[in-house]
Amino acid sequence: MSGASAPAMPETMEKLSHGEPTFFARKKVFAMFANNHHDDGHIAWIPVAPGVQAILISTALETFFRSPYVGVQGWIGFEMDSIGDEELASLI
Repeated sequence: MSGASAPAMPETMEKLSHGEPTFFARKKVFAMFANNHHDDGHIAWIPVAPGVQAILISTALETFFRSPYVGVQGWIGFEMDSIGDEELASLI
């Protein structure tokens, strides 16, 4: 995550989950680096509010995608090179 590091945010911690760096706030995941986990070139996933996933994908397909595994729970994947710090911060 660019800008301020996630662990610098209040009550956060980073630990490995499913073999990937994962960021928690009060024991709840708020971001995960997929690190090209499926050789698909994708790097990061975040959970978003209900309904937001479909809106983001339909309006910016070049930036957002449905995350494998957790996409059914509303998580969104995004292309790091296609998202600005402010937009990412607002989603997190």
